[in-house]
Amino acid sequence: MKNSKKLNGKDLINIGIFLAIDFVIVFAVAMTGFIPVMIPMLCVLCPLFGAIPFMLFLTKVKKFGMITIFGILMGFLNMITGMGVYPFIGGILFGFLADVIYSVVGKCESKKMAVFSSGIIFLILWANELVLFVDIEGYFATKSDFGTDYVNTLSKLCPTWMCPVLFVTAFVCGTIGALIGLTCCKKHFAKAGII
Repeated sequence: MKNSKKLNGKDLINIGIFLAIDFVIVFAVAMTGFIPVMIPMLCVLCPLFGAIPFMLFLTKVKKFGMITIFGILMGFLNMITGMGVYPFIGGILFGFLADVIYSVVGKCESKKMAVFSSGIIFLILWANELVLFVDIEGYFATKSDFGTDYVNTLSKLCPTWMCPVLFVTAFVCGTIGALIGLTCCKKHFAKAGII
C-alpha cells in the first residue's frame, strides 16, 4: 500500500505518451511561426487542441507527481527548442500547481478540478511568449535569418498590454479545450471513476 503512491513504469510511460502528443501539437502550431501572427496564436490553438489529449491523460493520473513531471518536461522541451528559460520555469510552477489542483484538491476524481488543472497547465504556453515582452531584440539577435521586418511586425503584435491578455487567453482556451476533451473522453472518464 505504501508503494501505491510511488510512480511506477506504467505511470512514466503514460506521461511520455501524452507528453509526446501534446508536444507534437505545440510543435506543429509553432512551425507556422514564419507568419508573425501565429506566434501569439500559440496561446489559442495549442491549449484548444492540446487540452483534449491532456484530459485523456488525466484519466490515467492517480498519483501526485505525474502532472508535475508532465509540466516540467513540456517546459524543458519548449526551452531546448529555442524559447528560452521561461517555459521551463513555467513548466515547474504551472505543472506543480495543476498537480495540486487535480491530485490533491480534486483527489483525481473531480471533473471541475480536471478542467481547472488543464487551464493552469497550458499557461506554460504563455511562459513561452514571455521572451517577446521581456527581451524581444535579444531573442532575435541570435536569429538573424528572421529579418528586421519580421521582428518589427511581431513587436507590433505584442505590445506590453498583450502579456496579461495572452495569460488569460491561454487559461481560457485550456479550459475550453478541456470541456471539449470531457465530451470526447466521456466514456474514459466514467471508466476511470472521475465524477
